[in-house]
Amino acid sequence: MSNMTPGSIGWHDLTVPDAEGVRDFYAGVVGWAAEPVDMGGYADFSMNAGGQTVAGVCHARGANAGMPAQWMMYVIVEDLDAALERVRELKGEVVTEPRGAGGGKFAVIRDPAGAVCGLYQAG
Repeated sequence: MSNMTPGSIGWHDLTVPDAEGVRDFYAGVVGWAAEPVDMGGYADFSMNAGGQTVAGVCHARGANAGMPAQWMMYVIVEDLDAALERVRELKGEVVTEPRGAGGGKFAVIRDPAGAVCGLYQAG
């Protein structure tokens, strides 16, 4: 996560069945360099521009099985459980229950219009 200020967008990633193919697509189109991230038997990828990690490209397996194949932004929240309660109160949907990642935890939500994003709480 790059910016941990609550309300800011801290990360972007894409989860797809063929992470290698999509990795190569973005490397060819926008010039990103890929660095493998060991996922225990396979690798996801940190995508880098000018020496800085700017996004991730992940396989839709393991912990990422069932993630939608779309660019996912993660918005930083102070209290994930409270934010998910508000999602439900405000007629949104919790798509994935909270799970650990990057020293914190996240969940994927769908807003009342159908748009999907992640909410991330630092550890």
